[in-house]
Amino acid sequence: MKALSFCLSASAVFLSACAHVDPAPQTVAAASRDKTDHPEARLYDASLDAKVAVDAALLKAEAENRLVMIVLGANWCHDSRAFAGWMETPRFEQLIAQHYELVYVNIGMPQTKDGHNLDVAERFGVTDISGTPNVLIVSPLGELLNADTAKTWRNAASRSEDAIYNELEGFTAA
Repeated sequence: MKALSFCLSASAVFLSACAHVDPAPQTVAAASRDKTDHPEARLYDASLDAKVAVDAALLKAEAENRLVMIVLGANWCHDSRAFAGWMETPRFEQLIAQHYELVYVNIGMPQTKDGHNLDVAERFGVTDISGTPNVLIVSPLGELLNADTAKTWRNAASRSEDAIYNELEGFTAA
């Protein structure tokens, strides 16, 4: 009986030691993983002057008679990263090269009231952003062409490549 009691006590000590996990290594590992597993996260650069980037894209779009695609997203968001990842594939790169000026704007976490660069969205009449990404398709003259769908991209990671492509291509036919 004493042997059984000792074994149970020893097991309890061993298991409790395994249950304690220092959160710091996980945080470091997660941060490292985000940089390597999600390289597209770099596109949502919080240091970018969003107003300047959008103004430059509009000027270039007007000069070249192209559309502007403004992606309001965040580097932490899997849907934002998924959308950016699709845009870096050859099929989408070709569509963008022919028809769009593309600007990524990091808007932080607007759903927790920790958003930034939201004035970019407001400039085109998009308000009350509750998640990411939002994709604004803007004419060379600054008119928002997809007011009805701009805020519907929060499921970008679960959309098919063809569905995304067809929606974006649809704006280029006009």
